[in-house]
Amino acid sequence: DETELQDLEVLFLLAWCGNYLRENSAVVQSLLQKETAYTQSDKETLLDTLLKFIPQILPFYGSLLQSGQISLSTTPYNHPILPLLIDMQTAAVSNPQTVLPQNPLSLEEDAGRQVDKAIELYVKVFGQKPTGLWPAEGAVDEKSLHLYREKGIEWVATDEAILQKTLKSSEKNLCYHRYEYDSVFIAFRDHPLSDSIGFRYRFMEETDAVGDFMKRLDEIGKQHSDANVFVIVDGENAWEFYRNNAMDFFLKLYDAVSKSRTVSMQRFDDLPKEGRQKLPSLHPGSWIYGTFDTWVGQSEKNRAWELIYQTKRETGPSCRKLDRKTQTVVEEHFLASECSDWFWWYGEDHFSDFLAEFDTLFRSHLIAVYELCGMPVPSNLYLNIFRERNVALSQVKPQFPLSVEVDGTETSFYEWLGAGMVDESKAFSTMDGVKRIVQKLYYGENDTMMYFRLDVNVKQFLSAYKEIKLHFKELPNAIVLPVTDQYQKDGLTLVCKDMVEFAIDKKYCQKKSTLHLQLEITDKQNSSEFVPTFGEIEVCFNDYSKNWFI
Repeated sequence: DETELQDLEVLFLLAWCGNYLRENSAVVQSLLQKETAYTQSDKETLLDTLLKFIPQILPFYGSLLQSGQISLSTTPYNHPILPLLIDMQTAAVSNPQTVLPQNPLSLEEDAGRQVDKAIELYVKVFGQKPTGLWPAEGAVDEKSLHLYREKGIEWVATDEAILQKTLKSSEKNLCYHRYEYDSVFIAFRDHPLSDSIGFRYRFMEETDAVGDFMKRLDEIGKQHSDANVFVIVDGENAWEFYRNNAMDFFLKLYDAVSKSRTVSMQRFDDLPKEGRQKLPSLHPGSWIYGTFDTWVGQSEKNRAWELIYQTKRETGPSCRKLDRKTQTVVEEHFLASECSDWFWWYGEDHFSDFLAEFDTLFRSHLIAVYELCGMPVPSNLYLNIFRERNVALSQVKPQFPLSVEVDGTETSFYEWLGAGMVDESKAFSTMDGVKRIVQKLYYGENDTMMYFRLDVNVKQFLSAYKEIKLHFKELPNAIVLPVTDQYQKDGLTLVCKDMVEFAIDKKYCQKKSTLHLQLEITDKQNSSEFVPTFGEIEVCFNDYSKNWFI
């Protein structure tokens, strides 16, 4: 009813209030305590509070910038994969197996406008030009860095995978030196250390997480006395998974890190340039696998690019005849259509319940260009790009109790019949940049045991990975299994042979009837893969009799 809807609206807004508002806003505190029966007046008061707070955020960052406490970077205005705008052939240079869109067109002029508009906005907000830039998705190549240098950008950041491919080396300590290309300083992030914050530490107690972080920093320092460590995280994604929105973690982390030597990016860039190593070339790619495959190569992604090229070619002559004001609006639609997020959601590697809306919004920008140019809209712009698909097809829930002999082999056809299954070969990927080792996860249980099976390349699994953690949402501590040929201890059994099979005594479940589980599989470089990629699976200890029939 209307009362429940109003409660939902207020609770939704409160859920997105960060720690500062929860601790300092009397309005937010009182509404959190109220919990239900919110009125229209409550909602309006909360909205008014939030609208007054939001304009204070950027000036606060500006004051920290002026004091030298922080550095601030910018990003090309509409978050495009800039190397692909400049030259789509760059995707094939990065990964020769990438299938390119047909009849590609250089959008280098648009790439320049994406950078110009970002700089203009930065100057408007902070009163000075930016010196640093985070390329959208860490996507770099030689031409884009040349463009950045021409625009006055002095430093950029990306992933260490780019450095390893540039130097044709798999060494893990390369990123601790200082590098530049075309006189632009490049910060290459420590991938495992950064991903520990983004993906691993949310499962740990704050003290343990910070202790692990500092221990690994100390190990780097012992191996490299002059090491420069760059920790770069896609910051808006991780904190909602931490307890207390990561406030407790941050306070402990900042306190620990303050005892080390830390510098802002601007001050780091100001260090003597003699200490930099000049890269003779730069491998093109992003911070996801060191390629551009997340944004081009699959049929849906390529179709979106092809429609942009089509619109550019067909409307160009008419657009040049428009008045300057209308040309500016056309440009805005083109720049918006080049945002990386459209191509992220197209294709089979990611899933959203709002694919139809994304698709419609993307095509609406190109439709608007034709309309502004006074041209008929091609019929193919009214056709869906994305194909209907259902992520549920990659998941099957348990149907029957299991009786599994944990021996690392499929003992019989019936052994895993009726198990739950998640097909990770079809599931959408995460941003952690780790190649997927798990192809399928099977799971199930009986009266006394819980059973799991991972379909993997066992030889690679044993050589590269060190442990499996089972994170049950309802249990205080993770259950940890070492990656080894065979392990058995205290109700835990694991065997790696043709596949990975392991079992857990239900005594660990603390008599709970429903648990929510996600596996964390950590390699020897402390990078983690999470299974399932889409989040937790529900493990229920139910009566399966409803699944039987005669």
